Order: sequence, then structure tokens, then C-alpha cells
Amino acid sequence: MPSASTVFVDTNVLLYAQDPRSADKQTMAAQWLQYCWENQIGRLSNQVLHELYANLRRAAPTLRIEQARSMVRRYRGWRPWLVDEATVDLCWLLQDRYNLSYWDALMVASAQQQGCRYLLTEDLQHGQQMDNLQIINPFKTNAAALGLS
Repeated sequence: MPSASTVFVDTNVLLYAQDPRSADKQTMAAQWLQYCWENQIGRLSNQVLHELYANLRRAAPTLRIEQARSMVRRYRGWRPWLVDEATVDLCWLLQDRYNLSYWDALMVASAQQQGCRYLLTEDLQHGQQMDNLQIINPFKTNAAALGLS
């Protein structure tokens, strides 16, 4: 299969894939994640993994702790970006340029540092271009609509 552009995945997408309270979002998030796994294009950061674990423990208290840890271990296969000084400096530039929260800017900076083409999140404006990174709301479109499949 031809290689596709890398996709940075926000914590909320990972969480929705586990949340049966919104069946439509759960299905769409799961489809995006499956596509990223099958094509080996999923990326994230250590920030996302920390948020995933903390939110799973808080929002899904019936989930066994080992299940939450296993999920974090699995996503380590996506080569999570370790936030460093250069990433924080880029984060601050992006925060000022695009008027982002610190945490959103840190996620965008991590995606850019990895050369990602897309950022899947519902927290930023769908279709917005931030340098070479395009923001995609995974609940408004799918990989086929972007020409990724």
C-alpha cells in the first residue's frame, strides 16, 4: 500500500473511541484509529499519552487500571513525540500566532515537529491550516473524503 501522510491524533479522539455514550463519535473515532494503525501513519506525543491515561482513570473508573495502562503501552508504538525545549519554543510561537491555548499549541507544535500533515481533533477549527499542518475534525469527515484511502 502506498505511504500516506502522517496523522497526529488528539487525546479526545482516543477517548471517544472508548466511549459508548456517543455511538456515532465512537464509531468515527474507531474508524480513524483503525485507518492510522493499518497504514502506520498515526502519531501522538507523550502529552497525549499522559492525558489519555489520566482521563481514562477519571472518566472510566470501572476500567481496570491495567487496561488503561495497556492502552497507553499500545499507543507507544506510534513513536510518541517527547516534548523538549525546541517544541516548547515552537509552541509559544504558535500560541501567539494563532491565539491558541498553551495545551493546543503544544499539541500543534508536537505534530509539526513530527512532520505530520494532519491533526485530528475536535478542539480546533476544522480545515484550518497552520503552516503545513491541516486541522481535521474526525467527526466531520473521514480518511476517504481527504483522499487518504
